[in-house]
Amino acid sequence: MMAKKIKITQVKSSAHSRQNMKDTLRTLGLRKIGQSVVREESDAVLGAIRTVRHLVTAEEVD
Repeated sequence: MMAKKIKITQVKSSAHSRQNMKDTLRTLGLRKIGQSVVREESDAVLGAIRTVRHLVTAEEVD
């Protein structure tokens, strides 16, 4: 069985965010508004998304 994948898109700027949120975006591989990455679903990735949920959108992909 394959692991689920999640598409994460940055929709808001991190300019006025705390440093830990900027670091979390970098960890996810996001640098610019509108940029998207696809990651394997894991507890670490879900926790990172939860941390920056006001800056990103996430959706499940096949």
